[in-house]
Amino acid sequence: MDNNTVDRELGWDEEINKESEFTPLPEGDYDFSIVSFERGRHQGSAKLPPCNKAIVKIKIDGGELGSTTIQHNLFLHTKCEGMLSEFFIAIGLKKHGEKLAMNWNAVPGKTGRCKVYVDKYTRNDGTQGQSNKIRRFLEPTQTQPSAQASTPSWGAGNKGGW
Repeated sequence: MDNNTVDRELGWDEEINKESEFTPLPEGDYDFSIVSFERGRHQGSAKLPPCNKAIVKIKIDGGELGSTTIQHNLFLHTKCEGMLSEFFIAIGLKKHGEKLAMNWNAVPGKTGRCKVYVDKYTRNDGTQGQSNKIRRFLEPTQTQPSAQASTPSWGAGNKGGW
């Protein structure tokens, strides 16, 4: 039996072989599920004063392109109230025009759709990197599409060859 096929703790002197296989998904609309959330604190920035934040781990389903998990911050501040409403509407816990007492314990396991983009950045060593980020959460529709990603209009026939 190959010891690398079972998730387990590694010993300090053990050999390793597996390398990162992360490939960003192309921009588009994707189904997602909430893996977990934790409570955190935003220390403040030029745009937003100190406030509570929800750190949400979201698994994006790219269909045959694969999947990725994104860590997304939701800031609990009145400046971000629209984004919070958008998130809770997307996962089916809020309806338009109704008030909602945010129930964060109900968030893990919820599903929805979101718009994903590719963020390009420069690493500390000067090399270029890419990661997926969520631009916005989308309203649920009466007939949810399959778990396949929608094909972006610019990428018809493109399988995300980065």
